[in-house]
Amino acid sequence: MYDELELKKFVVPEFIYGKDARLLAGRYAKNLGARKILIVTDPGIIKAGWVDELIDSLEAFKFKYVIFKDVSPNPRDFEVMAGAEVFNKEKCNFIISIGGGSSMDCAKGIGIVAANFRNIVDFEGVDKVTIPGPPLICIPTTSGSSADVSQFSIVLNTQKKVKIAIVSKTVVPDIALIDPVTLTTMNSYLAACTAMDAMTHAIEAYVSNAQSPISDLHAIEAISLISENILNALSNLDNIELMGKLMLGSLHAGMAFSNASLGAVHAMAHSLGGMLDLPHGECNAILLKYLVNYNFKYSEERFRNISSAMGLNLSRESNEYVLKSLTEKIELLRFGVGISSNFKSLNIDRNRIPILAENALKDVCMITNPVMPIKDEIEEIYGQVI
Repeated sequence: MYDELELKKFVVPEFIYGKDARLLAGRYAKNLGARKILIVTDPGIIKAGWVDELIDSLEAFKFKYVIFKDVSPNPRDFEVMAGAEVFNKEKCNFIISIGGGSSMDCAKGIGIVAANFRNIVDFEGVDKVTIPGPPLICIPTTSGSSADVSQFSIVLNTQKKVKIAIVSKTVVPDIALIDPVTLTTMNSYLAACTAMDAMTHAIEAYVSNAQSPISDLHAIEAISLISENILNALSNLDNIELMGKLMLGSLHAGMAFSNASLGAVHAMAHSLGGMLDLPHGECNAILLKYLVNYNFKYSEERFRNISSAMGLNLSRESNEYVLKSLTEKIELLRFGVGISSNFKSLNIDRNRIPILAENALKDVCMITNPVMPIKDEIEEIYGQVI
């Protein structure tokens, strides 16, 4: 039981949600004092046509701009450093990121480096950023990462082959333009991975040891929205109303985890995805069942609430039955959206398990897991999935 009157802070950016929100970039850039703008994106978003729309919006207000598109699906530290070099060389004073979590995380990193003149890996952890970056507008094109509303930036440390989490109020965007229309160019597998990422955000935020009554509201609403709409939405990717439900769920999940933080699923996914360069949402989707099973006994009442939010009427059932039903539901959703792969097919060297576990335990997300696992327990879970 926790104290509802315990001091808690709750941080969210200003955001505009709804159809055609993306078209307001020029107006808000003007309001925030932009002169020359660095657009951070990736080749797929350019090909989809969203960057052309953004440029039209900026040119309507006579803005100068430069495009940085060298962003990988798991943004690398050297990509962040290259982007910061472009930002400073071109004398930009503003950043707009349009894309998925990778583009937005890279943009946040670019802002950090441009302001602090240090390597991005120096900022791993909580509240390590001393000088805020330039103003940032984020326009998400996926319904999962919630980087557009969060205090997180995730970057791959290429030397250590591990994803690092940078957590700071300074990386919260100034404006998020959240438009479900942008989701219509996602392929089905990307849509599946990002939706399961959002589900994982919500579940981990709800059982986090840093949760609050406010983060709980957003987490439960996210779980309900995503579980109710994910299968229909991913069967109808061109349906704006259904995709809007997923984007709204992702927004709620983002506000929840940005403030309550995450847990062992993300810590283990960062370690695994960083070492093997795997899709983040896929890692979360595969790991989620195992960590729900591990964490359940430490937060039984909350997991029962999660099962209710997912549409399972189990109030009179035993905890054992609730756990079984909940993990089955999670797997039903995972397979239902087409994430049928598993890590065993990758033939990962099991000798890597100790270093994977070591890196996961160092991850900042592990601190807010319902209980702090020991290394042997993390190794055992990796052993089950690899």
